[in-house]
Amino acid sequence: MSPTTATQRPDASAGRINPANKDQWSELWTPKGDGLILRSIRTDFKFPMKWPDRVSVYHKLHTEPTSTTDSFKLDVIVLSERHQRPAARCVEDIVVYNYRNAKKTPLRPFMVQAFRETWKLQEEAKRHNSERVASMLERVRALERDTWDRLDAKEDLGSVSRT
Repeated sequence: MSPTTATQRPDASAGRINPANKDQWSELWTPKGDGLILRSIRTDFKFPMKWPDRVSVYHKLHTEPTSTTDSFKLDVIVLSERHQRPAARCVEDIVVYNYRNAKKTPLRPFMVQAFRETWKLQEEAKRHNSERVASMLERVRALERDTWDRLDAKEDLGSVSRT
């Protein structure tokens, strides 16, 4: 997932990531050619937030895009910096729309390539972090076996009075 801040322009990184198609990426935010339209958004709020708070918003692709993809979904998490926990989860359904022809259109090849690379990086991060979690769980289990599961281990339930 990648963070987005309110002050960051959606096309700000297009020139750095894909300079050959910078203008086409920038046009996605205008009604000049192919553009993106938010078809629907579902938001599940986790708790009521109050000002002052800052949030970080992270998006990830829901499925791997193909050359015939004319819409895509993004899974979104909104994190409260003040409370250090998720404030909301969203699912955004986005349509690729050709304003010249007034109809949906598939992703352009450079977009498919960029989204596939993003998908690959997401899956790699998921695999890497799943391995890290499994390793941590195994270390915790080993610690439990070495301390709690010993034959001579005694459980201290505490006592009401100290003697």
